Amino acid sequence: MSEQTATATEQCTGTEQHTQHQAIPHGKICWTELASKDIETAKRFYRELLGWALAESQAAGMNYTEIVNGEEHIGGMYQLTEECGGADATSHWMSYVAVDDVDDSARRVWELGGKVLVPPMDIPNVGRFCVINDPTGASISLITLRRA
Repeated sequence: MSEQTATATEQCTGTEQHTQHQAIPHGKICWTELASKDIETAKRFYRELLGWALAESQAAGMNYTEIVNGEEHIGGMYQLTEECGGADATSHWMSYVAVDDVDDSARRVWELGGKVLVPPMDIPNVGRFCVINDPTGASISLITLRRA
């Protein structure tokens, strides 16, 4: 794994090789991720359209492709499978927003009229995340990174 990959990965998603994360301010979008029904077609499309470089990794113990724009790792892509809702899910992008305490933020979602779609859960070697809907139905993920 390159130093650039390690730094970007530490910022938001992590890998099994790296467990320390840089502090990211509460409320900052820190990663974006594509879940695709046809990952090879998606990779080819975004490489050609946007000029992204793609780096294979095993982030969080799964087949994963990191998106690299210039020197910056800005997100990732993975193949939708049966285990992650692939039968009924459509290909989609998800942004991750750093929060100080994902459990507390999930409780606040309900108070503010939103819904928690995926309750707070651990991502090995990364931290805790949840998926929410705002009151209008838009989805986004909240993440608290594990710190050493």
